Amino acid sequence: MFNTNSDTSEKHSVSTADMKDVENFVEPVLQLDDHVPRTRFGALWAIVEKLDKYGVEAQGIERIPPDQRPQKSVLAPFWLWFAANMTTSTFSIGCLGQSIFSLGLRDAALTIIFFNLLCNIPVAYFSTWGPKLGLRQLTLSRFSFGYWTSLIPIVLNCIACVGWSVVNSIVGAQTLRAVSTSHQIPTAAAIIVIAIGTIAVCFMGYRVVHLYEQYSWIPVVVIFIIYLGQIARFCDSGPWGGTGPTEAANVLSFGAAVAGFSLGWASLAADYTVRMPENISSYKVFFWTYLGLNIPLILVETLGAAAMTTFGAKSTWEDAYNENSVGGLIGAGLTGPMHGFGSFLLVVISLSIISINIPNIYSLALTFQNIHPYAQAIPRVFIVLIGSAVYIVLAIVGASHFENWLDTLLTILSYWLAIFSTILIEEHLIFRKGRWSNYEPDDYNNFRKLPLGIASFIALGCGVGGAVLGMAQTWYIGRISRHIGDPLYGGDIGFELSFAFTAVVFPPLRYFEKKYWGY
Repeated sequence: MFNTNSDTSEKHSVSTADMKDVENFVEPVLQLDDHVPRTRFGALWAIVEKLDKYGVEAQGIERIPPDQRPQKSVLAPFWLWFAANMTTSTFSIGCLGQSIFSLGLRDAALTIIFFNLLCNIPVAYFSTWGPKLGLRQLTLSRFSFGYWTSLIPIVLNCIACVGWSVVNSIVGAQTLRAVSTSHQIPTAAAIIVIAIGTIAVCFMGYRVVHLYEQYSWIPVVVIFIIYLGQIARFCDSGPWGGTGPTEAANVLSFGAAVAGFSLGWASLAADYTVRMPENISSYKVFFWTYLGLNIPLILVETLGAAAMTTFGAKSTWEDAYNENSVGGLIGAGLTGPMHGFGSFLLVVISLSIISINIPNIYSLALTFQNIHPYAQAIPRVFIVLIGSAVYIVLAIVGASHFENWLDTLLTILSYWLAIFSTILIEEHLIFRKGRWSNYEPDDYNNFRKLPLGIASFIALGCGVGGAVLGMAQTWYIGRISRHIGDPLYGGDIGFELSFAFTAVVFPPLRYFEKKYWGY
């Protein structure tokens, strides 16, 4: 799709093939009437056929054959993840170190570095799976979870994609509102502006998503460098965030938030490499994806942590933060010293949220299509529109509860994504011997040739049990986590326990399942 000579022919071949797939794919699996998708969604597909002539992507979760994968640049995932994480949302994660967990700059920065380096490994690893099998990430999960149990991560990922879009839009709206203190843009209007930009790119599909992300990071990097220059002289490394058990609890809890953000991409990773050739180097894909994730996550989150230390020297910045949260803090560093030009920069950086919302909304549509054959029969573009409408409403309603929403979403995501990643990796390395020849990618929709799902279901439940024992939230302190630091707050190790419980339970259960079920 990056070769202009083959773009038109590929586009129309995808449309024709996909229409046939949508009409017929249900028959061998669920024995449904093969005319049901056509009669129920025929009008929608007629619209998609017309849009296809203008470059709108018609393909959904159907496997992409090896001869339709023209994306040969190993740098493509680097640019995508670099741009998606070079945003004000990433900045807001660093701010949590001080605002929620009372960490100084040094321990916040060390936590950011360690947890990102660790948690980006599964994301980069799953990115190498897309070229090998030509399937999207949640479709791939069926080969580990089974057809029916995979519905659990599928539904959770739909919730996560919407939830992230809500949180990201709130950050963008806060930043846009901070442009003017006298004539503030309404929150609802700011959220809608960001949503329209996101819809426009997601509507077009994979090729335009990559094209947009390849360049969208450039002005954002320049603005963050200017912002660093404005705040650097006011930053204060300060004391370490407590001592002994108290510091350990704060670091672990902040680490869970950092893990939730970086590991959040694990359920989407393969979605953005499925058009790469089968024979592309997995090592190169892994390396560039890992680098593209870590550079913006570590640098921008640390910048956010540093900005929170300026309040001692700039009390007006603290007022701006209290009024407009992260957006106010960024605005104080830009509009205060640079006035009108700073306001212009603030508008530009507020729109960086489009870059991070694009993967969420594009993958939301693909994830939703995995729920049921009828869901797969709904054209992707219409799911994009419906999902966008849902998160716009939720973002407008939840704009006043940003920090609590963000912390809760991050930590809960880290729990289930640890379980998800563990099951996929153990299935691939232990039971598939790490060999792609042990997969039959065309059987992704045939439940009889997929795992039964009992092993993954029980392992998932055990992982949830570990998360409950180790979580430290405002609404619940786990029995184990309350022994770390202050018993009233605890230290969040739900991420670590959910991984450990799942890793121990899944292999023996999967051994017996495979022995008696055969898959």
